[in-house]
Amino acid sequence: MEVIQNKVAESGIQVFNLDDMIPEGAVKEFDLAPFLAGGFVLREKAFRTALKEYDWAPFTEAHVGIFCSTDAIIPTWAFMLVASRLDGIAESVTSARASEIRERRFSAALKAHDWSPYTDRIVVIKGCGTGAVPTSAYVEATAAMQQVARKIMYGEPCSSVPIWRKK
Repeated sequence: MEVIQNKVAESGIQVFNLDDMIPEGAVKEFDLAPFLAGGFVLREKAFRTALKEYDWAPFTEAHVGIFCSTDAIIPTWAFMLVASRLDGIAESVTSARASEIRERRFSAALKAHDWSPYTDRIVVIKGCGTGAVPTSAYVEATAAMQQVARKIMYGEPCSSVPIWRKK
């Protein structure tokens, strides 16, 4: 009986899976639009009252992005008031949509990552994951990996697309 040889396992290809780097913690959004009078105007007194009565519990330990889903012009102080209310409740607060928060958090994780285990290695940046990894993370991972790896591919070790090779 002939032994089946797993050439992929013997190739020494290192797999880098961005799904393993998904930052922990919920990401939530706070929309200012429901607080606008007539859908366009933010009235300070009514806004302050509404914020005092608002249930902030859903934002506990979440990374919160404050935004407005309408084209209304919102004064900067409105974002600041919401941020002040989330102090001590949310893990972090910024002015952004959830997708941008995820991109920023991935970027920070990739900047802090130790790339040395991939030095002079053939690396496959794994694709077809959970779908929770933003495209920007693949771009940043490629840029960082180019500083250490010998060759970068995308996909799976058995079926990958060549991306870059050290000259």
